[in-house]
Amino acid sequence: MTVTDGSGDLWLRRFHPAPKAPARLVCFPHAGGSATFYFPVSAALQSDCDVTALQYPGRQDRRSEPNVDDLGVLADRIAPVVAPLFDRPVVFFGHSMGAVIAFEVARRLEEQGHTPAVLFASGRRAPSTRRVENVHQRDDEGIVAEMKAMSGTDTQVLGDEELLRMVLPAIRSDYRAIETYGPVDATVKCPITALVGDADPKTTVPEAEEWRSHTTAAFDIRTFQGGHFYLSSRAAEVIALMREALRGAVAVG
Repeated sequence: MTVTDGSGDLWLRRFHPAPKAPARLVCFPHAGGSATFYFPVSAALQSDCDVTALQYPGRQDRRSEPNVDDLGVLADRIAPVVAPLFDRPVVFFGHSMGAVIAFEVARRLEEQGHTPAVLFASGRRAPSTRRVENVHQRDDEGIVAEMKAMSGTDTQVLGDEELLRMVLPAIRSDYRAIETYGPVDATVKCPITALVGDADPKTTVPEAEEWRSHTTAAFDIRTFQGGHFYLSSRAAEVIALMREALRGAVAVG
C-alpha cells in the first residue's frame, strides 16, 4: 500500500509505514525511475526504519505534472518536503541520478541544520567529474536503446508501445537534468559511502572514488560485481549495508 502524508503527499511514498521506527531511510530514484523501485527495500527494512521513497513529477500518479529538467530546481523543491523527516536520524540512498539529487538535497538541508547520518551514492560518478553525454538529445528509439542497455526499466514497459510513449517524456527530462548538471566541487558534512558495479559503463571505480572529495566527514567505497543496476542482483548485500548504517545512526543518536 502506498501511503502519503501532509505537505509531502505528492513527493513521498511509504509502502510499509513505520511511524515509530527509530530512524528513517529516504530513497531517491534513478533517471526514469519511480518510488516503486524501492518497494523491495521497504519490505526488507520495515522492521528497522521508516522507509520513504521520492516520487518525482511526470511519472506514475504524477504523470500529468510538468517534468523538471534541472537538478537544482528539483533539489530546491524536494528539500523542504524532506526536512520534516529529520525528527530522528535519517539516511539518504540515491541510485544513479538519484545519488546526485540526494547530494544536492543534503547540501540544502545542511544549511538549515539537518545533516543526514550517511549518504549512499550508488551507481554515479562524483559531482566534480564530467563526461559529455547527450542521451536526452537522441530520438525516442535512441533513448529506448539506452534504457535497454542499462536494464533499468521494466521490460514490460519497453515492450508496450502505449506505456512507452507515456514514460518517454519523463525519461528524456531526467536525462537532460543529469547530463547538463555540473561539474560541482561542493561538499557536505555527512559521511558518504559510494557504491559501484565493477562493470558499470556509466561510472568507473575511480570516478566513484572521487566522491571522497565531496565530504568533510568519513568516506567509504564498496565495489560489487555487476553493471549499472548491480544492486538488483546484489540486493541482499546492499540492504545489509543500509541496515548497518541505520543501526549505527540510531546508536549515535
